Amino acid sequence: MTGRTGRAVVLEEFGRPLRLREFPLPPAPAGGMVVACGYGGICGTDLHLQQGHLDIPVPLVLGHEGLGVIRELGDGLLQDATGAPLAAGDTVMWASSLACGVCPPCRLHREPTLCERRRTYGVNRALTDGPELSGAWADHIVLQPGTTVIKVPDGTDPLAAMSLACAGPTVAHALYERRPVRLGETVVVQGSGPVGLAAAAFAQLAGAAKVVVVGGPAGRLERAAAAGIGDVHLNIADAADPQEILREVRDATGGHGADLVIECAGVPAAVGQGLTLARRGGSYLIIGQYTDAGDTLINPHQIVHRQLDVVGSWAFTGAHLVEYVRLLPALTARFDLASLVTPFPLERHAEALTAVADGSVMKAVLTS
Repeated sequence: MTGRTGRAVVLEEFGRPLRLREFPLPPAPAGGMVVACGYGGICGTDLHLQQGHLDIPVPLVLGHEGLGVIRELGDGLLQDATGAPLAAGDTVMWASSLACGVCPPCRLHREPTLCERRRTYGVNRALTDGPELSGAWADHIVLQPGTTVIKVPDGTDPLAAMSLACAGPTVAHALYERRPVRLGETVVVQGSGPVGLAAAAFAQLAGAAKVVVVGGPAGRLERAAAAGIGDVHLNIADAADPQEILREVRDATGGHGADLVIECAGVPAAVGQGLTLARRGGSYLIIGQYTDAGDTLINPHQIVHRQLDVVGSWAFTGAHLVEYVRLLPALTARFDLASLVTPFPLERHAEALTAVADGSVMKAVLTS
């Protein structure tokens, strides 16, 4: 494969336009692979990365969620994470991060998502670290040994798989490890972006009696409803009086509050609101505050008076990606996930980022 090149979208300076550049396409590393990355998702985190809100090295190729076709396997790589045989031409997804395995969270605390030296495609693999093609906003990506790779089930629409490519594994971690949804529970989800819709869809699959999605703007809630995600949809983003919407949320739970409230909005003020939406003895699961968007006022009496379990959940591991991909047949049978996605060619990356920033699309995916 030497002598060929690949194109990729590069973050060269924070707050500046991205550039579509060309790089040499190296051979597959031993234990790794080269993938023709046909799909690279744009996550809300990518907007923060471009603006310099997170401490990452630049320049680098962005894109931490992807799907593609294996072009070349390195020596010694024969199977995916489930033990299924791999071959050139297979369609795969891959986990964005590799944990180091030796820091205290990895070695002692059994918390690889908290790894102190986590290496993440599209986030902290600078061009100078090599190979340059180490992000999913590209027509090829080089995956290193140890990357969790899983074959995508036959017949799966790639756009459906990409709809929740980062959100799905993130929520799998939250609902599998941190605070599961229990049969018959009433669940309130704050936020109607990909993470919120993943939480709502997974809660429905897990047997929740009712799932209330509170978010906005209106177009996002309409898309969620059309896709079959959520039972009740309430628009707090466009509300003249947010307190009235919060009252409607409580009414939708029967007046006592939800058994489980899942915060996926990423807006600090949502946390204070969410504490009041759980029933006494209920749980509050916080997923959305991935980026430090600042402080907010909360009333700690709400935690004590309601005797709440307040739980945080950070990122995901390869095992959670495997769980998401295994769920894709069930998810796509019940929900119209592909309808959530708007594809853009690599050349239109700036337009795609603007659409994500202004909320005019639910999920943007770069294609090549």
